[in-house]
Amino acid sequence: MAEYDLSKTIIPYLDRHLAFPLLAHLVETSLFPVNHVQAAQYELAKGTNMVDYAVSLFEQLHPDEEIPDEFSGKRERAVSTNERLQQEAQALLDVIENPDVAQALRQDKNQNLQYLKEKYDLTLDQITALYNFGQFQYTYGNYSGAADYLYHFRVLSTDNDLNTSAHWGKLACDILTGKWETALEELNTLRDVVDSRSPSSLLASSTESASLNQLHSRTWIVHWSLFVYFNHPQGRTLLLETFLSPTYLNTIQTSCPWVLRYIATAAILSRKSAASITNASSRVRHSIREIVKVIQTEEYQYQDPITSFLKELYVEFDFEAAQRELTLAERVVADDFFLGEFREEFLDNARYLISEAYCRIHQRIDIGDLSERLNLSRDEGEKWIVNLIRETRMGAEAKIDLEKNVIEIHRSPLPVYQSVIEKTRGLAFRTQALGTGMLQPHQATQQNQSQPVEGAR
Repeated sequence: MAEYDLSKTIIPYLDRHLAFPLLAHLVETSLFPVNHVQAAQYELAKGTNMVDYAVSLFEQLHPDEEIPDEFSGKRERAVSTNERLQQEAQALLDVIENPDVAQALRQDKNQNLQYLKEKYDLTLDQITALYNFGQFQYTYGNYSGAADYLYHFRVLSTDNDLNTSAHWGKLACDILTGKWETALEELNTLRDVVDSRSPSSLLASSTESASLNQLHSRTWIVHWSLFVYFNHPQGRTLLLETFLSPTYLNTIQTSCPWVLRYIATAAILSRKSAASITNASSRVRHSIREIVKVIQTEEYQYQDPITSFLKELYVEFDFEAAQRELTLAERVVADDFFLGEFREEFLDNARYLISEAYCRIHQRIDIGDLSERLNLSRDEGEKWIVNLIRETRMGAEAKIDLEKNVIEIHRSPLPVYQSVIEKTRGLAFRTQALGTGMLQPHQATQQNQSQPVEGAR
């Protein structure tokens, strides 16, 4: 199943610290040789100030070799740099810890800077020193401390570029410490910052590069948000709301079509609950329909067993092929870093989709046949189908005849007025478009007739 692993595709869009959990997961799954994954972990760790972690990885890779002297030198430099940066930021840290200062600060950052300068003689360089100290703490592996320092820096700083960088750092810290509520708030704030920088407001000469930078930023947000959306309790619904919006769907189709795996999985995971929740948004309720259209469009760029399962089920209506793809999809989900814990839920919802589609085109269904299509034994399938009908809206239409071992589907016909509404829903728009189409040639003819013939007096 290594061919379906997306770790090496996703890691280039992550900070190196966010890549460590993915590599640790690959060690557990054994999709790749363990020593190869450990070598990748070591190469990443060498670029940080987590010297002890890098040394432990070196010892795993080379148990019979002595630890290189470069590590002791790097450890000393890291300790001295940490002490220096802490001293530079200490004046501001002492002020921040004063409860009177927190009460005196206002929304206006310029007013806050003036207050800190007059009251405590603090400068912009000292505020920037707090950013440098927080950034170094992050490279050191002190994610909780780095999150606090970057947050306080952002409250005081007026430097937009450094503030944006602090947003990214704070989000990474919240992800790595597992603070999913805070991470979601940080993600939404960062997305607003990136989306608010409209390229149309810039000079024409820089519009193209600004648009490209915005596309790159949104691509990184898409990948970082996977950590949040697949750990937050409402994450799958929020993923669909965000990724199926025109802006981010265009980003995914342009830069990272492999994210379709996660949209498709979120749609499958949300389908059963969305069908029973009346206040679910239209985008969530119809997410399967939307994602199937995108899967068809982007099939030339990306496909895997999860996307193929939806295609076979909703485009080809090939239940045998969908069953084969589901068998593979279950293994893909189990091995995926973001999806692994949803394996049972994914399988349950996928079976619900098969049952729903199968019941939609049949009036009389053999329970044994449907159980086989769900990869269940007859007894397991019978219990599963009974629970499905009891828990979902299918109960109003489906009745089980246990003597004949069949399901009878009794669909009530649509009310006449509902049929009329459905058939005439777009009538006004089509009539208007037809009228406009007929009017344009008529206006063009009148305009030609009103123009004088060339050379006429």
